[in-house]
Amino acid sequence: MRPVTAYATTGTLLALSLLAGSAVAPRAAAPEPAPPAAAPRLVGYDSCAAALAGLRAAASAAVGPYGFGPGWRTGMAGDAVMPADAAARAEAALPPGAAKAAGSAAPEHSATNSHEPGADEPDLVKTDGRRIVVVTRGVLRVVDAATREVTGQLDLSTGEGRRWWPEGSLLLHGDRALVLVRAAPEVMPAIDRPISPDRPADTDRPTSSDRPADPDGPRLILVDLAGPLRVVGTYRIEGSLLDARQTGPTARVVIRSQPRLSFPYDERRTDAERTAANRAVIARAGLDAWLPRYAWTAAEERHTGRVGCDRLSRPAAATGTALLTVLSFDLTTGRLGDGDPVTVASDADTVYGTAGSLYLAGASGAGWRSGRADPRRPGPERTDIYQFDTGGPGRPRYVAAGSVPGSLLNQYALSEWQGHLRVATTRAGSGGGTSASAVHVLARQGDRLTETGRVDGLGRGERIYSVRFLGGTGYVVTFRQTDPLYALDLTDPAAPRLTGELKINGWSAYLHPVPGDRLLGVGQEADDRGRAQGLQVSLFDVHDPARPARLARHHLPGGSSVAEFDPHAFLFDPTTGLVALPLGGGGIRLLTVTERGITDVGTLTLPQGGPASRSLLIDGRLWAVSDAGLAVVDPTTAGGLAWLPWT
Repeated sequence: MRPVTAYATTGTLLALSLLAGSAVAPRAAAPEPAPPAAAPRLVGYDSCAAALAGLRAAASAAVGPYGFGPGWRTGMAGDAVMPADAAARAEAALPPGAAKAAGSAAPEHSATNSHEPGADEPDLVKTDGRRIVVVTRGVLRVVDAATREVTGQLDLSTGEGRRWWPEGSLLLHGDRALVLVRAAPEVMPAIDRPISPDRPADTDRPTSSDRPADPDGPRLILVDLAGPLRVVGTYRIEGSLLDARQTGPTARVVIRSQPRLSFPYDERRTDAERTAANRAVIARAGLDAWLPRYAWTAAEERHTGRVGCDRLSRPAAATGTALLTVLSFDLTTGRLGDGDPVTVASDADTVYGTAGSLYLAGASGAGWRSGRADPRRPGPERTDIYQFDTGGPGRPRYVAAGSVPGSLLNQYALSEWQGHLRVATTRAGSGGGTSASAVHVLARQGDRLTETGRVDGLGRGERIYSVRFLGGTGYVVTFRQTDPLYALDLTDPAAPRLTGELKINGWSAYLHPVPGDRLLGVGQEADDRGRAQGLQVSLFDVHDPARPARLARHHLPGGSSVAEFDPHAFLFDPTTGLVALPLGGGGIRLLTVTERGITDVGTLTLPQGGPASRSLLIDGRLWAVSDAGLAVVDPTTAGGLAWLPWT
């Protein structure tokens, strides 16, 4: 076993409130932990003038000769591709019968495979046991599960054109569906067209892109499902859709936006001169370059607005290169309203939610840095974490912030348990040194998330591929050529410790709990050199934390599953042991998992071919979802029972 070190820490992390309100291995040879750093401090601005001055100063400090570092785009209306991390979801689908429709008992049915109970996550299909609601290619459809008929269909692409329809997902509450549509990509140049050496430099050329009359970001559409489908409200905001969570009837949507700045480029100039020119662009920009605009409708009403300065706060080390806006919507009403926005002048790529908290997490700092190091990762890697209270309806309340060394894989690297937040990170070795991973335990002390303990030195020379926290136990998979599965005891937040380790070839990209102290891993088999050899499903016995063991495996050479990077595609029924995995080459692989092994049931192939993206259970029947239609299947035999093509 590699040397791993457990720590108990008492240091504090600095954070201020917003506007309101023993290891298995000896202690040796572990990489030195990064020095503590001040937690991100959120404070409000005294005025709009102060906000503009602060944003300009932060952006000016972050900008370089090519903008805000490699990959920067200005005027980007479309959403960036959601990172695999945003696709890491974890808690088991609710057992059949656990989810019931309001009013009276509904047939037993599965639910979206979300990370935490009480915090639903958007997906392309939802069910309440009686009906199935699906959004594909710009069309929302409702299917009656009993009659197996499409009872409603609504084209959401009106005015958007049908040449390309962006990805959509939805949240469901009673007779209301909130459809979240990612904006169609509209990428403008990162910098103005290079100036020809034969053309004089034009220092008076425009400094920002012309903005369209209406916000050109993601769309939110509130649909009434009672009777004929009808749109009762819409919302659109500049930026990109990061993620969303639903607690009860309240949906909270997280938007990431970037300043709309167009930087000039003159190839004859030095880096210092180009940086100075970019800073001049920033100095001339107004608040509208940063604060996102929005528009919303209800029946015949139409309203427009912009996030106000009074809704904006910032950490002490803000860069001015991104804003995060949290919107809140009550799905019981017939309108979306203005979303009651809360905005932070910071960046994040991970959203994690529980029934009472919402966490936003991302790399600390951003922007251009000179020198030979990778400018995308200046200085020591750190992750800033902001916690909001979402236990009640309405606007979330900022409560605390913290910072940990390293970077996150996805939302599964975060877990709230008994008043503590567990965070799994990988820290790259400085100056080409060896990387290592750690699990940090944080406790809220006032408005600070303070580290109480950590286990460091996991997977030296490797990086985290999957994480799962289950109560007081944590499981971490790292990989380079082999797959160490680490088991950690986190019951004492001041003294977390490594208890066991299992090395096998390949890796698990997603971990899911199975009854009987078992853990199921979905990922890839690999050869001795670490090269992927196809889909692998592993059943681990974790009843003895000191000796995790693999009991069984299922290998599909050359295969893959979308569930490896999007746990919403993973279906597990703890009553029957059914596992359904959409395959990359099309169809759905059905397995039965028990405490002792894995049985291959068969592969469901859809009548019209093509890949299936999701599956769900209603009253003992498996429904497979694809862009072409719905298939009804006997999950015990993989035999088809019905096919409902989209028309």
